[in-house]
Amino acid sequence: MFLSSRSAARGTVAIALVISLMPSPVSAADAPPDFDPVAVPDMPDPQRFDFPVRQTLHNWDVMIGAGVMYEPKYEGSDEMEFSPLPFVSATFFDRLTIDPTGAELKAYEQGPFQFDVNLGYDFGRKEKDSGDLRGMGNVDGGVTVGGKTTLSYGPADFFVSVDKTLGGSEGLLGTFGAEVTHPFNEKLVFGAGASATFADKNYMQSYFGVTDAQAARSGYATYKPGSGVKSVDLSVSATYMFNENWMVRAEQEVGLLVGGAADSPLVKREVQSKSMLFLGYQF
Repeated sequence: MFLSSRSAARGTVAIALVISLMPSPVSAADAPPDFDPVAVPDMPDPQRFDFPVRQTLHNWDVMIGAGVMYEPKYEGSDEMEFSPLPFVSATFFDRLTIDPTGAELKAYEQGPFQFDVNLGYDFGRKEKDSGDLRGMGNVDGGVTVGGKTTLSYGPADFFVSVDKTLGGSEGLLGTFGAEVTHPFNEKLVFGAGASATFADKNYMQSYFGVTDAQAARSGYATYKPGSGVKSVDLSVSATYMFNENWMVRAEQEVGLLVGGAADSPLVKREVQSKSMLFLGYQF
């Protein structure tokens, strides 16, 4: 992630505090006869004036930021939209990470192997998201629980993850893939990834299927997909560090819907593109 240090602004305040508390300089000519230079108090330690809240944020590895995402209105849509991307995350004791997507706990780590468990939320899908969903009704949201196993080999991470939605679609997703990062220099880091995602029958029916009732309301033909691989995804990213705190990240992802997902009457475009630009600050 990012290296941590005091910000320039905070350093300026600390210096101002130190200067204001320093004793006024005394020249030899102005000194009284009983003046003892040894008795002059030491310069205050700048660390005494550190901000405890900011130090706590640093210890917790806190990041805040904001960005924008350009993505399809729903999975399979040919309509694109911009979405704001507010972000805050905190990592406690190098094990527990909490961010807007949920919480992830590093449960096991030994050599190149790591196993994480996670808790999140699937927001579902709203009929009002697109005119192409008229008559389809909503897919309710639900809590997600899952796990991820990662094997690191040099600059590459190979992973397998499984996530189950409790409520809503009641679907299960399994993803396997690889991610690679390469520092171009001290400030610029490139990344790339490739993955394939499997979906069970519940997920496929909720997001790509059309029931008899939905067909009557929407005009789509009834469609009942089975479980299988639903998408193959590729991504590239670039992260630039302005300094030890500020960074900007750009990411582009291209996914291809396949199998039963691609055959759905709801899918207007099989190639799905997502673009993200993000500015962040780490304490």
